[in-house]
Amino acid sequence: MSERGNFGSRLGIILATAGSAVGLGNVWRFPYMTGQNGGAAFIVIYLACVLLLGVPGMISEFIVGRHGGSNAARAYHKLSRGRPWRLVGFLGILTSTIILGFYAVVAGWCLQYLFAAIMGHLHGDANYVAHYFQAFASHPLKPCLWAVGFILITHLVVVRGVRHGIERASKLLMPLLLLLLLVIVVASCLLPGASEGIAFLLKPDFTKITHTTLLEALGQAFFSLSLGTACLCTYASYFGPQINLARSALQIALLDTLIAVLAGLMIFPAAFSVGVTPDAGPSLIFITLPNVFQQAFSSAPAVGYVVAIMFYALLVFAALTSTISMHEIGTAFFHEELHAPRRQAAWVLTVVCSVIAVACSLSQGAVPALRLMGLDALSFCDHLTAQLLLPLGALLTSLFVGWYVPRKVVSDELTNNGKLSSQPVALILFAVRFVCPMGILLIFLDQIGII
Repeated sequence: MSERGNFGSRLGIILATAGSAVGLGNVWRFPYMTGQNGGAAFIVIYLACVLLLGVPGMISEFIVGRHGGSNAARAYHKLSRGRPWRLVGFLGILTSTIILGFYAVVAGWCLQYLFAAIMGHLHGDANYVAHYFQAFASHPLKPCLWAVGFILITHLVVVRGVRHGIERASKLLMPLLLLLLLVIVVASCLLPGASEGIAFLLKPDFTKITHTTLLEALGQAFFSLSLGTACLCTYASYFGPQINLARSALQIALLDTLIAVLAGLMIFPAAFSVGVTPDAGPSLIFITLPNVFQQAFSSAPAVGYVVAIMFYALLVFAALTSTISMHEIGTAFFHEELHAPRRQAAWVLTVVCSVIAVACSLSQGAVPALRLMGLDALSFCDHLTAQLLLPLGALLTSLFVGWYVPRKVVSDELTNNGKLSSQPVALILFAVRFVCPMGILLIFLDQIGII
């Protein structure tokens, strides 16, 4: 087995790890939840949740990953000293594999829509656009090809290694993503009536704050930062000893939040300019927004054409930064545990995830019998990971680092073996021991309907 790779620069670490967090959820879920939960009031609550729950949770996985210096399963095994805690690493790898399988289906839809936007196929009324999506999603072959194709694109990046594959791709994709996002934000905010959409997103409306708002903010912070997938643990295994874990976690969390807010400024002004209130879910991306862009830029069709292409290119880039990180988790595991060359290890995961992706894609209409526990395969995988595996993995990690890992290990990792101030250690440990478990437990109980 070849020597493990590592990130070549601090910028590469920030962009790659932030890219693992930035995904399709930033584009539609965060803006929708913000608008429905008090606008700027929700953003303030969300930021508090990121700082109190998200950042300590990220630091926990960073500690395990960098100290272990290996794939997630082996890293937890080293620190658990043979105890059952090592199963947490396997849980993260399983979770990320399932997520990559069904996530690739939606990412493949984005590729199809990018192609359709380039070819000018998204022009028509709302009924036409809705029929276009339904016909494509239920096709027996096309969605499968796009999903597997997206996994293969991800494979080509991951197989080149950490520095020449993941880091290089992140340094290209993340700036492009930000550039496209800023351009569309400017174009959207200049539309007639855009001020209503901006106010909808950023004006505090405390009358919409309910007892579930905190749980919604906690859940969004939890899922947006990729907690519980072993992604952060795997990436941290490539961190150098000079990296400040706490500062890196804070920077990544703030960058992820910035992109989510910018996504809202991209969507809401355009939607309100044509009198449309965006809905959550795939319908926003694949049914509502194509028609919104077409109407908003009806006086300048060429501009609307370019904006639509840029928007779906943005979605593709956002999805790719996430799938790269999820692919790397399993690739690192098979590479090190099977003592297989990296190229072969990547192929193992690519094949497994492609099978999951095809099953999830076919369950959307072509083969409706592909159901588990009353849900189509895609929805089942989504619910299994979001409502059980992710919260469980994050909860176990916080308990593991907070209560089982020796304090000296935690202190050494947070201070880079005494080179940094030790003052934040006690505060971070308190958050990991008490705040994170309580927050994650609340999310879990909310999702299974107990509270």
